[in-house]
Amino acid sequence: MSQFRVLVVGCGNMSQKWIEYALSRQDCEIVGLVDLRLENARRTRSRHNLDCQVHSSLDSAIAETSPNLVFDVTVPESHRDVVITALRSGCNVFGEKPMATNMEQAREMLATSKQTGKTYAVMQNRRYLKNIRAFRNIVDSDIIGHPSFLTADFFLAPHFGGFRESMDSPLMLDMAIHTFDQARFVIGSDPISVYCHEFNPHGSWYKGDAAAVCTFEFDNGVVFSYRGCWCAQGYPTSWESSWRLVGSRGTAIWDGERLPTAEVVIPTDKKQFLMNYEQVEVPATWEGSEGHFGCLDAMFAALIAGTPPETDCTDNIKSMAMLFGALESSRSKQVVDLLNL
Repeated sequence: MSQFRVLVVGCGNMSQKWIEYALSRQDCEIVGLVDLRLENARRTRSRHNLDCQVHSSLDSAIAETSPNLVFDVTVPESHRDVVITALRSGCNVFGEKPMATNMEQAREMLATSKQTGKTYAVMQNRRYLKNIRAFRNIVDSDIIGHPSFLTADFFLAPHFGGFRESMDSPLMLDMAIHTFDQARFVIGSDPISVYCHEFNPHGSWYKGDAAAVCTFEFDNGVVFSYRGCWCAQGYPTSWESSWRLVGSRGTAIWDGERLPTAEVVIPTDKKQFLMNYEQVEVPATWEGSEGHFGCLDAMFAALIAGTPPETDCTDNIKSMAMLFGALESSRSKQVVDLLNL
């Protein structure tokens, strides 16, 4: 019998990547597929030539297949029910972002993980990119000195159609969580407050606010500034944003695509109005898989070792606080204390 008996819940497009990963592991067996629409589950079973049961009910699927690990690849509105049901049934859970659709649900899911002693880890695939790992190395290696100011610019103009264009806060709810989580990862610190202003630019094809400016303060004194727009025509940034990190001895930048670069002050005894700088090499040491496969590698490795994954719910809820704190600030026009959210 395989070490991991996996039940996949949600058989939409995103689930295919999760299934492909499970099939690449020798210690995994997919024992069932769950989808409210059974035809989706049957289609997915056929696509991957699986020999497993299909269900439209999570409870019956757990009862009949006896999984010990659930992949939650459902829509965000279903995450709370799927995760809590699975945890209370004795299963560990790996799930797609975001944890939940509000902080109350996220806290309930976190509490259930602690009560049951089961792992609930969240997919944050954008942490698992070689170049953002190199950007993080700049902080860890003290290349630019003590960091104090981090900025991220996200300017794109995708015409999705469908539900995103009718959401109240499409940029924040569907995309900003990635950048917020990346900021926490790069800084290695936790946010304590936020002020956010959302708006909908002229020419926007979104019903809700498609642009935002946020200022976060972190507990190590770093200020993080986020500027984003999902209807910015021309000069697009990458999907990973364009980043700048200011430290006490220099600055690092990352365009979201290539390796980051850094410039540091050239020491001198002379009094100068503007200092001279030299570019320094940024080490790229990440040798693991990237994206979803990299995050899943880390999740499984932690589960096998009996340690919390990097994206465990105990950590990821802090990224959720950034998102929902920013939305609350936008509504109230006030600074929001994230420690009491």
